[in-house]
Amino acid sequence: MEPVLEVVSLEDVSPIAVTSPSLELARSFTRQEVRSRIEELGIIPSVLVSTTDDALFAAEAIARAGIPILEITSTAPEAIKLISYVVQHAPDVIVGAGSVHDVETARCCLDAGARFLSGDGLDVDTVKFAVQANTVVIPGALTPTGVINAWKLNPDFVKIVPCGHIGGAGYLKDLKKMFPAVPMIAAGGVDQRTAFSFMAAGAIGLGIDVELIPREAIWQRQTGRIAELARRFRLAVTHAREK
Repeated sequence: MEPVLEVVSLEDVSPIAVTSPSLELARSFTRQEVRSRIEELGIIPSVLVSTTDDALFAAEAIARAGIPILEITSTAPEAIKLISYVVQHAPDVIVGAGSVHDVETARCCLDAGARFLSGDGLDVDTVKFAVQANTVVIPGALTPTGVINAWKLNPDFVKIVPCGHIGGAGYLKDLKKMFPAVPMIAAGGVDQRTAFSFMAAGAIGLGIDVELIPREAIWQRQTGRIAELARRFRLAVTHAREK
């Protein structure tokens, strides 16, 4: 039976101080370090923002909440600028790029300091480029054929997306039975009600966007709200792994 997560107040907390490290320092994460951190935390927060202030706030808020990882969607206006800014000003956060589906975008994201690339589908050339660049890459797939084709390219993880809307945790569990060696990230429709189930079904991690970092929480600078949501998702991950 899924655990009942305690609901507490979402009162705000103090903001985090901003630092200004060099780009070299900010890009010091190795591929193994990034992969291990994703496996350890089991959560990849994702945001679609349009300003550097919003991007940095999201990165600092989620890091303060114990999840020092942030995926910035590459389809956002000036996404490359946002990635570079957060990389330079939040050196302890592993910054990645999401919705990367072509090599040129992938190259620009890596040049900006992104330490991992993820996609919502499988672009073979992008995955090959990332592997050659020794960068963590997470292609998307949904069907057994998609998982097979993605895993043949030697990515670090395969993102099962949109698993929350097609099949749910039961479907992911079936995929995991077919491909036990493939580390799967559940994404697309993951929320507080389903997080535990996806992890218990065999996901190594969760890709979560507005359910973890709501847009209004960014706009209103609600650090405490993000911290509480992070606590709930981390608790779901922990309980599922202890199951």
